[in-house]
Amino acid sequence: MKATYTLSHPVLPLGTSSKVDLLVTFSAGEGAASARRSLNLGLVIDRSGSMAGAPLKNALQAARELVDRMSPQDSLSIVTYDDAVATVLAPVKVTDKAAIGKVLDTVNAGGCTNLSGGWLKGVEHVKSQQSGERINRVLLLTDGQANAGIRDSDQLINMAREKSNAGIMTTTLGFGANFNEDLLIGMANAGEGHFYYIQSPEDAAGVFGIEMEGLGSLVAQNLEVVLKPAPSVKVASVLNRYRTEARGQEVSVGLGDVYATEPRQLAAELSVAAPSSAGPTALATLVFKAQVVVDGSVREVTGEVPILAQLAPAAESAAVSADRNVLAQTSRLRIARVKDQAIELADKGDLSSASKRLREVISELSQLLDKASYELSEEVEQLSHYAQRMESRTYDAVIRKELRDQSYQAGTRTRGDLALRGTAGGSADSLEAVSDAGSGIVLECVREGGKLRVHTVSPGYDASFNVQFPRSAREEGVRYVVEKLETSGDGTFYRVVGNIKRLAAPGQERSARKQAAAPAKTGKPTASKVTATSAADLPTTNSVGTGVIVQCIKEGSKLRARVVSDGYDPDLNIRFPRDIREENVLYVVDEIITMANGSSYIACGDIRRLVQ
Repeated sequence: MKATYTLSHPVLPLGTSSKVDLLVTFSAGEGAASARRSLNLGLVIDRSGSMAGAPLKNALQAARELVDRMSPQDSLSIVTYDDAVATVLAPVKVTDKAAIGKVLDTVNAGGCTNLSGGWLKGVEHVKSQQSGERINRVLLLTDGQANAGIRDSDQLINMAREKSNAGIMTTTLGFGANFNEDLLIGMANAGEGHFYYIQSPEDAAGVFGIEMEGLGSLVAQNLEVVLKPAPSVKVASVLNRYRTEARGQEVSVGLGDVYATEPRQLAAELSVAAPSSAGPTALATLVFKAQVVVDGSVREVTGEVPILAQLAPAAESAAVSADRNVLAQTSRLRIARVKDQAIELADKGDLSSASKRLREVISELSQLLDKASYELSEEVEQLSHYAQRMESRTYDAVIRKELRDQSYQAGTRTRGDLALRGTAGGSADSLEAVSDAGSGIVLECVREGGKLRVHTVSPGYDASFNVQFPRSAREEGVRYVVEKLETSGDGTFYRVVGNIKRLAAPGQERSARKQAAAPAKTGKPTASKVTATSAADLPTTNSVGTGVIVQCIKEGSKLRARVVSDGYDPDLNIRFPRDIREENVLYVVDEIITMANGSSYIACGDIRRLVQ
């Protein structure tokens, strides 16, 4: 393993205190083992009612693709959970992939979300096959809140930490808009694994592929770093989101795993007291250790890197340009912190202050860094979009998840395909619609790996280039007409110049208009009434859509209906037609309302039977 470092300002001024950013990169060194370590994976799949339909279907397809990526020397177990926990595949070597696929074919959606029970069973299976020479990890997949079993987030996070200390890591994957991102990120951090936000079920396979690519290129585990500053230097902060512990003036940081395909980076801000002597000086010493597998056995490797800077008179120091790559990387980490600050303010209902904080960092970025890179331009555009959503009070659970995911990925990963993911909030409806592009340039918005990207369609332009484009107007599948495109300074992307119009079908032309608000509901919802005499007589659906899922379960000699969609209390009774109640059947109802005293629910509107 190789460690290299860069300073934002390699030459510091004499006679005055200063701050400098340190960026350390850990990567696979020459001669790193090329043989992939065998895997010991536990796949834990949420099959609660809220996963019914497309989410579970796509999750299972992603699981099949994960199995295809595994090798005969790898071990796999599969656990599913709703209220109950089931081992559908006990730990087995991945030699018969077709048989494992048939096991996945039997999984259907059920009731509530016993996340703790499913995860602990997955840990148990991985532990039974655990070896120091293997990669031992649980992949926990869910789309909802833990509403059965252990529900306390702090307790679950502490348990994930205990398991990682015992050598079993946890990666969490959150589907849709209803899971608890703070819990899943907390478990991933404590469990020394990763977190992924799967905004669209179709993104699941890509995310599983990223995780497997990393596991297949692991070169070191449990990387621990100690920063030992010189007497005149202080570690002002560690900018990443790693486990950090202050030991007097020294700071210990746990960076986790290092992959050949994804170097690990450590960024810190150092405060340097006013130096008086010119020439090279040591700011700190970086000491690291990690576990690697050599010739089939685990060995600990260690290293020590002196962090050196040059001292010079102020005028000479000012003449040396700052390292833009370091500033770009550390700015990204500082922006991640601002996103979390904005979330904290928004959670308290102070959307105005949250938006103001985002606007401040946009201004700071514009002053400190040019916009030569598409990534920086995209960052500024996304921040503007989120600030606008807060100002218009349309901040919601999806925007919160995007912000948390972006902050997490920036603070822990270096993969570009995981940075700035998010597809929510855009709409082209407010644009003027035309059916003839005329002399304009046609663009199209497409989804690429959890991101909305805009590319050129007109000939004469590079269709692979990204187009800097307002996030608020991006809508998947929509085509646009713009007056002009200019190429960025580095020649890698385009910028839109002039007006933007939506390209519509003939007969659908219209002038620009304000975004229409959703029509308000009128009248009181009415309790569901059905003429069917059994569940078999109900109309069926294979999609939940905007409906709410109800399940019937047996309690003693009675069949009780309960709401299993996220955001509802499954312990409350619900007024639901008795003639159609059938044990373990899932139903989709148009609406659920809560009684005035909060003691029970009422099913309203049409009721359909959910088929899987």
